[in-house]
Amino acid sequence: MTAIFPLIALLLGVALLLLGSGLLGTLLAVRGGIEGFGSQTLGAIGAMYFVGFLAGTYLGPMMIRRVGHVRAFAFFTAAIACAALGHELLANPWAWAVLRLITGMGMVGLYTTIESWLNSHAAPDQRSRIFATYMAVNLGALAVSQQLLHWADPAGHILFSIAALSICAAVMPVAATRLAQPVVDTVHGIALRTLFGRAPVACTAGLLSGLAQGAFWSLGAVWASSSGLAAGDVAWVMTTAIVGGAICQWPIGRLTDHIDRGYVISVVAITAALLAATLLWSESQRLGVMLVAVFAYGGIAFALYPLAVARLMDRLEKPEIIAGSGSLLLLHGIGASIGPLLAGLLMQHFGPAALPAWFCAVQTLLAVSTWWLARRTPADVGHQTP
Repeated sequence: MTAIFPLIALLLGVALLLLGSGLLGTLLAVRGGIEGFGSQTLGAIGAMYFVGFLAGTYLGPMMIRRVGHVRAFAFFTAAIACAALGHELLANPWAWAVLRLITGMGMVGLYTTIESWLNSHAAPDQRSRIFATYMAVNLGALAVSQQLLHWADPAGHILFSIAALSICAAVMPVAATRLAQPVVDTVHGIALRTLFGRAPVACTAGLLSGLAQGAFWSLGAVWASSSGLAAGDVAWVMTTAIVGGAICQWPIGRLTDHIDRGYVISVVAITAALLAATLLWSESQRLGVMLVAVFAYGGIAFALYPLAVARLMDRLEKPEIIAGSGSLLLLHGIGASIGPLLAGLLMQHFGPAALPAWFCAVQTLLAVSTWWLARRTPADVGHQTP
């Protein structure tokens, strides 16, 4: 606790930021349906967020080096808050696509700011505890943010204002902190071909999990709303999936300490595919049944990218870890940019059931490909990082 106490201001800023941005993401899916946007359009709008996220990985560190962490945090936060209000003022698909692009760029800039700050102030023996707390704040704030949909009618302006207020409030604790600002080092990436040669299972899992997760974050609320749920029930669906993902991280992670992660990724993926099939069945059931199905799917599917990262760590030398993680995130972002486009197109033609079917197909492909690759690479179980 003594290690985390000086960082409370940063963690509070993260919580407020994700309360606003998490609400905004789900609100746009619900409001887009009210405005008459089709699933294909909403998928394209969602994909623009991840395109912005990719662009921000290059532009964010440049801004931080130029003006410092506090000013960069304020700049990115102001951009996201303006974008949040802009969605309500400009209910147009093209405008929303540009605004989501700006939001994605701003969010990755904020993540870079906060995570480099946390990393620079974390002693080696305390880093895992600090980042575990950071991830708990992330997932907790995202889960709570979904419940803000209960506060007002998504067809009005109040929820957009709440999202913008929460995002703006995130600046206050960060601007008031007395922690010294860290130096952002220039990190050179690893070529994707080289990375795939070193860690083919991790690269494949990173890319394909992005196809599924990008579609979930962009279209999960659209699927729930199109299944006939009210806005408040849509909030519960999204919250339940996030809570499931948070709870299942630890037991799945512990399991992979003792079994080769290449095979664990494949088993987790095929389990996610089977659970995605239950989502299809749950559409016609009571809300409680759908929540159980969503909890189970989120609990398994959300673990796949962290497992890919863990597998990558086992395959790289310590000086390569930062660059390798950045390259894997790039692959995941590419998948997350493409997933909403394809899934949205399928939903437009085949209805909301196409989204769980997309999850099932992608997770099956992930399971088969990673199992095949794991059989052709040396086992890591003897030297895996806990």
